[in-house]
Amino acid sequence: MLMLALGLGMLALLLYAARAFSRASVANIKALLAWIAALAGLSLAVLLLLTGRGGMAISGLVLLGPLAWSWWKESRASPRAPDQEPRRAGPMSRAEALEILGLKDPVSDADVREAWVRLMRGVHPDSGGSDWLASRINQAKDVLLGRR
Repeated sequence: MLMLALGLGMLALLLYAARAFSRASVANIKALLAWIAALAGLSLAVLLLLTGRGGMAISGLVLLGPLAWSWWKESRASPRAPDQEPRRAGPMSRAEALEILGLKDPVSDADVREAWVRLMRGVHPDSGGSDWLASRINQAKDVLLGRR
């Protein structure tokens, strides 16, 4: 009975981890893998020290330490990921909507719809595109068609 409960608990934990992994950004997954690698390396060094192979542990840390240090410094100085666009407050202006759809004044409703369809084919979330881009394109269409 205890084994069944432990098995169900592990299955629930695995499903939760898979769900979190599927929703995570690439930057978060990279950071997680870096932490796992760092903890594995430290665990190996501690095990080598505990089993009397301290020289191997220290030499491994000396050889891999500078590499780990450069990775850490690089991760701290990395700029914002391109998929994390800044959020703007307030309503979208007509000029901004024209820029997003790639149009110039004067525009007709047909021009707006044509540009919207062309852009949405490439960025629609159902096709693996970005939710943020699709919402911005929809907002631009609504502004130019006078819905907002």
